[in-house]
Amino acid sequence: MQTAKIGVQMFNLKEKIVEQGAYETLRKLSELGYHYVEVTQIQMTEENVAELRRASVDFGIKIASISAPLDTMPGMPGESLTKNFDKIVNDCRLLDCNFIRIGMMPIQLMGHKDQVMEYIRNAEAMAERLAEHGIELYYHNHHIEFEKYDGKCLLDIMKDNTSKLGFELDVHWVQRGGENPINVINRFAGRVSLIHLKDYRIGNMNVSEEDFKDMSKFMQKFTNIIEFAELGQGNLDIKGIIEAGIESGVQYFLIEQDDTYGRDPFDTLKDSGDYLRELGYGDWF
Repeated sequence: MQTAKIGVQMFNLKEKIVEQGAYETLRKLSELGYHYVEVTQIQMTEENVAELRRASVDFGIKIASISAPLDTMPGMPGESLTKNFDKIVNDCRLLDCNFIRIGMMPIQLMGHKDQVMEYIRNAEAMAERLAEHGIELYYHNHHIEFEKYDGKCLLDIMKDNTSKLGFELDVHWVQRGGENPINVINRFAGRVSLIHLKDYRIGNMNVSEEDFKDMSKFMQKFTNIIEFAELGQGNLDIKGIIEAGIESGVQYFLIEQDDTYGRDPFDTLKDSGDYLRELGYGDWF
């Protein structure tokens, strides 16, 4: 029997949270019919955690997962699992959440296999430590994890050198990394409980006569027309992705759109939700 749920990854709502607060942002999501969220891009202050908890109770919203890096990146202050372990575990208890996801490893490690392998070992150790508290740790990919090291892509190296660490596959970034999202989901069966649903669109080129006078400027535009899209408005096989996810053990499909290109993110979430309902997933909300 299908038990997976459809929810929202709150990255594209970060400005709404600043403007309206976490409580009112979740109220609006509930009005759009969403009852599962992944929390990110919000400072987990005592006040914000309390507001998330209050909204969860008042609007019947499940906090599916929260975000925390293993270590903070240089120049990016904030909490990390290494420095704030007890506090983050307590946040999970307060929010009735047992999934934590890492958004990305520190970018400066990429391309250095010895440093990457050390990071993988540390992530696995942290996953084991969190498991003692009933919390699962997941790693979220971008395209950069499909760089190959000695002929093998980083994301597969991470999978093959861990057992406790899980994976949150972002299907747009998988596609941008040069792989078929369905193939990767199948390859990670049993290790993926979270998926970011995000479509992949080829945008329109806006070129002028000036661009043709400078081929480097033209090529910059030509090679950077990939866009994040509302579900159903891009090129990905969303239904196939969801069905593969179910077969692979996914529990939450979380809608995300990194850039809405001037549209109100609540409007894009309505469009994406309507599309999934049209596909027959209305009961999953």
